[in-house]
Amino acid sequence: MDDAGPTARRILLGVHLKRLRERANVSRGDAAYHIRGSDSKMSRLEAGKVGFKDRDVADLLTLYGLPDGPERGHVLSMASESNRNGWWQRYNEVIPSWFEDFVGLESAAARIQTYELLFVPGLLQTPEYARAAVSGGRPDTADDPEAEHRLSLRLGRQRILQRRDGPTFWAVLDESVLHRPVGGPRVLNAQIDHLLELASTPSIVLQILPWDLSGYAAEHAFTMLRFAEPELPDLVYLEEHTGATYLDRRADVESYTRVMDRLTIDALSPDETKQHLTKVRAER
Repeated sequence: MDDAGPTARRILLGVHLKRLRERANVSRGDAAYHIRGSDSKMSRLEAGKVGFKDRDVADLLTLYGLPDGPERGHVLSMASESNRNGWWQRYNEVIPSWFEDFVGLESAAARIQTYELLFVPGLLQTPEYARAAVSGGRPDTADDPEAEHRLSLRLGRQRILQRRDGPTFWAVLDESVLHRPVGGPRVLNAQIDHLLELASTPSIVLQILPWDLSGYAAEHAFTMLRFAEPELPDLVYLEEHTGATYLDRRADVESYTRVMDRLTIDALSPDETKQHLTKVRAER
């Protein structure tokens, strides 16, 4: 969790505080009153949706009867860490708040599964392909400082796949992705070469969904995040142009899990995908 950023840490802390409150038989309303807040504020705190003040956490621990000692020190340390900025927050001017949360959760995930119809996933993009994507396919804007910051952020995210404790990354790509000339033929060819290299990485599973099965199991892109910490719920991330939706209800997650299972069955196997990528590359 060292690189997880505030989002995942807030969720873990919220779960821990809720457990302590219930153990002490304190109502949520009484806990909220004790820190000069409302019941809705306490609900958001325990859900990890807002930041924690160190004083509020200390007051809650006292209310819950947690004395000075290792456990209290651990919780207070969690509170301090939950307010520590992630590395990506230096890009605040180009990263919307709804995507900032995703970057933090992505960094904390043990397994990431994604389905893409339009582009190679950001974590697998070459710098040239990423530059074309963040500049909107317009070379005249590629040197724009904002585009350069977005590019730096995207490439920085890729470090999680290089960590020794990094997540397993499982991507199903619609076959059309291999033929959409993002950045032009040279850039796309280099991107396909890169996918071939990544497909041999133990922590990366890559599958191509053939044309004839495209659009049946899923009509839009999505990403599923799973965590090693049992307190963190599985999440489905759906991104739109001006925002994103995070689904954590069990029924929703199970529905998308079935969709992903269908996609992995319909798609070429990892070995067949390597063969297909090699064929596509040879035909160019």
